[in-house]
Amino acid sequence: MNVSPSPQHNLETHTIETHTIETSTVKEQEPTTTGNTQTPMSHRYYIFLIAYLVGLSAFGSFVNDMYLPSLPEMTHYFHCSVSTVQLGLTFGMVGLGGGQMILGPLSDKFGRKPVLYLTICIFGVAAVVGIFSPNIEFFLGCRLVQGLGASGGYFLSRTIPADIYSGRSLAKVMALIGAINGFAPASSPVIGGILVHTSGWQSVFWLLAGVAILLGVLALFLRESLPKEKRYTGKIIDSFKEYKTLFTNKRFMIHVMLKGSSLGLLFAYVSSAPFIFQDHFGWGPMQFGFFMGFNAAFIALGAMLALKFRYLKTAAYIGAWLLLASTAAMTFILNVFNSFWGMELSIIPMVLAMGMIFTVSNTLAMNEGRGNAGGASAVLGMVGYAFGATLAPIVGLGNIIHSSSVVVCIMGVVTLIFAYKSNRLSPDPNMNSAK
Repeated sequence: MNVSPSPQHNLETHTIETHTIETSTVKEQEPTTTGNTQTPMSHRYYIFLIAYLVGLSAFGSFVNDMYLPSLPEMTHYFHCSVSTVQLGLTFGMVGLGGGQMILGPLSDKFGRKPVLYLTICIFGVAAVVGIFSPNIEFFLGCRLVQGLGASGGYFLSRTIPADIYSGRSLAKVMALIGAINGFAPASSPVIGGILVHTSGWQSVFWLLAGVAILLGVLALFLRESLPKEKRYTGKIIDSFKEYKTLFTNKRFMIHVMLKGSSLGLLFAYVSSAPFIFQDHFGWGPMQFGFFMGFNAAFIALGAMLALKFRYLKTAAYIGAWLLLASTAAMTFILNVFNSFWGMELSIIPMVLAMGMIFTVSNTLAMNEGRGNAGGASAVLGMVGYAFGATLAPIVGLGNIIHSSSVVVCIMGVVTLIFAYKSNRLSPDPNMNSAK
């Protein structure tokens, strides 16, 4: 592969520079340089960068979570089954996952900002067109394109920090973004529930289109984090061959599968929750939104809690045991006692554990793959959405209480397996602060 300069050389240089920042005792969270220049990054721009990355990351949550309260209404609107309307989540996740695999190498060659502008435009158009869907099949097609459009911002929210940070500094930025972004899945169902209750499911997508426009305007003030001299210079088709290196990197893939399995469990939970909360237990869309928002806030708490551990991988391992215990408790309570409040109490430690695992797996995976940050972020996102796209319609088959219980328990076991494998890995000698 003809690359000039080589990604490996760029990685070594950038790692040395960033490691110097990490070992410094002064302002560890704030970089002294930006990814594209050697000029100081002002505190004001640092705040803007974090806020904008939160917005990009939250956008992926908005695309799915905000219209969750409308799923029961949409089954009646389109005269289709529960499993069919849940395919809207599946198609959105297919677009989110597959889009990242295409856009990752493109961003490594052309830069982060051109890809960001392109995908925001794609999402905005697809969101508006989907509002006028004549049938469920057309709507599902729009959801696929919406996912493709949303994938740009979602994977760039991980890629841009990896362009600038590494090690514990990267972990702190990831955790900070994850913690603040915890309010996205917390607030989006609430907002969605209010919109559905007052204006119908179409209003959700009008709002999403507006958010896309806002992100596009704010992107004008975002600095390019991948300068031209560090971009891939070979043929664009050859840049996709870098995926082979990533998929054969054992350490990288263990962290990716840890994130993917835990994210799959999250999607199984959020895709079944509207029907369990509303149809089974009788809560309305607004009440459902508030419950989902309250629960999602614990994801933010878990993200910050992970940083309290000396070794990040230990946090994921403990989180995985907590995740398995809470999913088992939720399954037992639902199937034996059919208790809503018992289920709710078991969900809180479950999402807390997810927040811990997400922060650790994101950080360790991006540390391993930061020589090809765009591709690494794409693989990390694609695997997670592959799990989610597969599991979302399965939980709607048959009795949703039984099917969702089986799925979350199985995924709890799978997550623990990969957390154990991650915990057994030797520490990265170049990233001692992100063991």
